[in-house]
Amino acid sequence: MKTFMAKNGQIERKWYVVDAAGMPLGRLASQVASVLRGKNKPTFTPNVDTGDHVIIINTDKVVLTGKKLDQKYYTYHTGYVGGLKQIPYSKMMAEKSDLAVYEAVKGMLPKNSLGRQMITKLRVYKGAEHNHIAQKPVELKLDK
Repeated sequence: MKTFMAKNGQIERKWYVVDAAGMPLGRLASQVASVLRGKNKPTFTPNVDTGDHVIIINTDKVVLTGKKLDQKYYTYHTGYVGGLKQIPYSKMMAEKSDLAVYEAVKGMLPKNSLGRQMITKLRVYKGAEHNHIAQKPVELKLDK
C-alpha cells in the first residue's frame, strides 16, 4: 500500500467559521490550529500546507479558566534595550481579545515557513460579524 503525499495543486480548501463564545482559550486555539494544519483531513501531509481557512468570531466572549485572567501575562519585546513589555491578560482580553486568540493559535503552529503560511489562513474578529460571506463559510463545531 502506498502512502499518499499531497501536492500543492491537489489541495481543496474549505472555509469554516467558529463561534468562540464561552470556549476556553487554549482549547479553542488547539482545535483551530489542527484545522489550519489540515490534520482533520485524510489527505494530511506534514510537509505541505493542506489546511483550511478559519474565521473566528466573538473573541470578546472567550474565557480563561482558573486564575489565568489575573496571573497570566502576554509578554513581548520591542527590540530596544530594556524593552520587555508585559500586559496582564485581564487587560488584554478587555481591549484586544482578537490579538490574544490570534497569538494563542499562532503559538500552536509550526515555527517555520510552513507555519507562517498556515497562519495567513486565519481571520479573527471581536464581534459576531465578519466580511467573508462571499466565501460561504460552514460552521465548524468544536468540543467545549
